[in-house]
Amino acid sequence: MSVSDRLRCHPAVLVLALLGAAATASLLDLARLLPAASWSTALLSPDPNDMRQLVVFYSLLPRLVTALLAGAALALAGVLMQQVLRNPLASPTTLGIEAGARLALAAGTLWTPVLAAGFPMLVAFAGGAATLAGACLIAWRNAFAPTTLVLAGLVIGLYAGALGAILVLFNEHYLTGLFIWGGGSLSLQDWSAPNTIGLALVFGFTAAFMMIRPLTLLDLDGDMAASLGVASGRIRIAGLALAVALPASVVAEVGVIGFIGLVAPTLARLAGARRLRDRLIWAPPIGGGLLWLADGLARHAVDSSGEFVPTGAVTALFGAPLLLFMLPRLTMLPTPPRREAPAVTRRPCPTWRVLMLLCLGLMATIAIALVAAPGPSGWTISLGEDLAPVLPWRGPRLAAALVAGAMLAVAGVVLQRLTDNGMASPEVLGTSAGAMLGAAALAVLVADAGRPAQLMASGAGALLATLAVLSVARRGGFTPERMVLVGIALGSLCDALVSALIASGDQRAQMLLGWMTGSTYRVTTAEAAGAAILGLVGTALSGLMARPLDLLPLGGPAAQALGLDLRRARRHVLLVAAGLTAGAATVVGPLSFVGLIAPHLAKMLGLRRALPQILGAALLGALLMTAADWLGRTMLLPRQAPAGLVAALVGGPALIIQLARRR
Repeated sequence: MSVSDRLRCHPAVLVLALLGAAATASLLDLARLLPAASWSTALLSPDPNDMRQLVVFYSLLPRLVTALLAGAALALAGVLMQQVLRNPLASPTTLGIEAGARLALAAGTLWTPVLAAGFPMLVAFAGGAATLAGACLIAWRNAFAPTTLVLAGLVIGLYAGALGAILVLFNEHYLTGLFIWGGGSLSLQDWSAPNTIGLALVFGFTAAFMMIRPLTLLDLDGDMAASLGVASGRIRIAGLALAVALPASVVAEVGVIGFIGLVAPTLARLAGARRLRDRLIWAPPIGGGLLWLADGLARHAVDSSGEFVPTGAVTALFGAPLLLFMLPRLTMLPTPPRREAPAVTRRPCPTWRVLMLLCLGLMATIAIALVAAPGPSGWTISLGEDLAPVLPWRGPRLAAALVAGAMLAVAGVVLQRLTDNGMASPEVLGTSAGAMLGAAALAVLVADAGRPAQLMASGAGALLATLAVLSVARRGGFTPERMVLVGIALGSLCDALVSALIASGDQRAQMLLGWMTGSTYRVTTAEAAGAAILGLVGTALSGLMARPLDLLPLGGPAAQALGLDLRRARRHVLLVAAGLTAGAATVVGPLSFVGLIAPHLAKMLGLRRALPQILGAALLGALLMTAADWLGRTMLLPRQAPAGLVAALVGGPALIIQLARRR
C-alpha cells in the first residue's frame, strides 16, 4: 500500500488536536461534577466524605487514563500486525482477534469460571491467538496475500461472533452482562483496568523498540533479510505474539473496542509517518486520543433509557465513516491477475439434469423437515392426521427459511457477476448489514413497526450499503480489498448499534438480537407468503437480466461494445440485489453465509452461465436454509437454534476450506 494523499499536518498536530478535543469533553464532565476549586483535591487526594470527589477519582479519572492506554495499545498492535504481515489492512478487528478473545471469555465464563475470573487476559490471549493462527494458516498457501488474509480473519471473526451469539441465546442469564461488556464499555470503579493495560503497553512498547531493526528488515525479501542476520520466522512469531497480547489485555478489561487498531496507524501514515520507527512513535498517541475523544462522545450520548452508549459502539460509529473517508486516499498493492481454473477433462453433467437433481434433493429435504422431528418417545414421523396439528407451526417457518435461502443465493450470484469478484456476497459486502441497519434504525424510531415498514427500511439500508461499496471501490477498479473493508465497516456499524441497544436494556434489543441471529420462530403464514412472492419476483427479474449478468464480468468497455447499457444494467442489478437481500434479512438475519456459498456450489456443479447459475444457486440456497432450519429446530430440543446461526455455523467451515484452497 502507498499513500496517494497526505494529511496536511504533522502527526504532532493531529495528536494535539485529538487530545485537545478530548480534554475539552473531559473538562466539561468535571465541571458538571465539581467546582473548579475542588478539582486538584479530587484528582490528587479525594475527600472520603465527598461522594463527588470519590466519583471523580475512582470513576472519571480511571476511565480517562484507560481510554488513553487502551487506544495506544490497540494502535501499537495495529502497527505491529501491519509490519509483520506486510498487510496494510491487518488489525485486531479485521483479523478477528477481538472476536476470538470475546468468544474465549464467554466460553471460559461458562465452563471454566475460575480460570476466566482469575486470568482473563490469558483466556483472551488464547482466543485471539487461535483466530489469528487460523487466519494465517488459511492465507499461508497464498503467501499471506492481503485479500485472503483479511477475508480469512473476517470469516473467522464472523464465525466466532455466531458462536458467541449462540452462547448468549442459550445462557442469557449468565452471559447477557458479558455481551453488554463486550460492546466496549469504559465504565470503571477502580484502577485495576488501567494498571493492567498500562503494564501490557509498557512491555509491548519496550519489546517493539527492542525489535525495531529486525522488524524493519521484514520489508525486505526473506533471503536478503536472512543474509543480514535476521531470523524472519522467529521475528514474525514474536511480533504477532506481542500484537495479540496487547488487544487481549484491552478485551479482558474493557471489552471489544473496534477500529482503533486500523484507523490510528493509517492516520499516522497519512500524516507522514512513513518509517516503522515513526509509526511506532505516533500511532499510539493518535490511538489514545481517538479513544479518549470517542469516550467523551459516549459519555455525552445518552439513549432513551438514560444509559450511556458503550464506547465501543461510538468507535465503530465514527470509525466506519472515517475508514470510508480514508479508503480512497490509500493506493492498494496491485491485485495479481486471476488464474483460470484448469479445464475439466471429464464431460460435464447436462444443466437440466443438475437442476433436476437439485429439485429432487430440495423436495426430499422439505419432506424430511415437515414430517420428522423428535418427540417425547424419540424420533417420530408425522403423516396424515398426525401431520395436520403441527403443519401450521412447521410450514410457515420452513417456507420462510426456504425462500430466504433462495433470495440470498440469487443476490450472491448477482453481486458476484456485477463486481466480477468471486468473494462478493450480501454478507461480505455489507449488503445484509445495511439491511439490518435499516431495520434497526426503524426499531429505534418507531416502537411497533409492521412487516411492510421493516421490509422497506431493510431494502433502503441494503441499497445504500451496496451503493456505498461500489462508490468507494470504483476509484480502485473494484479491487477486493476496498470492497471487503467497506463490508467490515458496515458490519461493525450494525454490531455497534445492536450492542448499544442491548446495553440500554431496551426490550427491542432482545427482539433485534433474535432477528439478527436468523430466528424463524415467529414467522406467520402471511409473512411467509409475502416473502415467497418477493422471492419469486426477484428471482424472475434476475433471470430476465441473464444477458447483462453474462456480459458484466467481461468489464465495462467490453460489455458496452456488445451493446449493453452499462449504467442502466448496473442500476437494475443493484435494485434487484438490494430487494432480495432485504427480503431475506427480514426473515433470517444478516449472519448466514448462504449468499457466498451457494453461487460457488452452483459453479462447481457446472452451472456457469447466468441463468443456470441463478436457478441452481436458488435451489442450493433453499436446500441449505431448509436443512439449517430443521437442524436448529430439532438438534437441541427443548431449545431451538436460529436458522441463520445454524447456516453460519455450517457455512463458515465450508467457506474457510474454500479460502484455504483458493489461489
